[in-house]
Amino acid sequence: MFVTETPTEKGNAEHYQSLNQQLSALVTGEPNLIANLANISAVLYEQLDDLNWLGFYLADGEELVLGPFQGKVACVRIPFGKGVCGTAASSQKIQRIADVHAFPGHIACDSASNSEIVLPIVVNGKTVAVLDIDSPQANRFSATDEVGLAALLPLLASLNW
Repeated sequence: MFVTETPTEKGNAEHYQSLNQQLSALVTGEPNLIANLANISAVLYEQLDDLNWLGFYLADGEELVLGPFQGKVACVRIPFGKGVCGTAASSQKIQRIADVHAFPGHIACDSASNSEIVLPIVVNGKTVAVLDIDSPQANRFSATDEVGLAALLPLLASLNW
């Protein structure tokens, strides 16, 4: 009997596990942070559905500064504690926002964004960056997405910050 392997459905736990393995292999042996972040943002943007922006903001003092990303032109600087990204950076907690327009102090870099998830990257107790993912679809990010993306954080924290 011939058995065909079906592709992993995007957005489920197995898909995120596969992404984690792919990204780990991609960055192994490459010491350059910007090159790794650029490739990671490209892979994630390609492998996750219904996105209009995905990228990194890097900590610079008490601000986040735009890093490698995929999507339209973005805000360049975001203060810690401001907007979804700044809140994730200062609280060091994942922000999964079903409706960004209802988030107090939301910074609208792209008016097409309706939902967002931001994951803080913390090294030695300090926020070094955030991974910001936006979608034009309201309530795009599920608990499964949050868990799957959070599983990438140890890999991201292991890069050359």
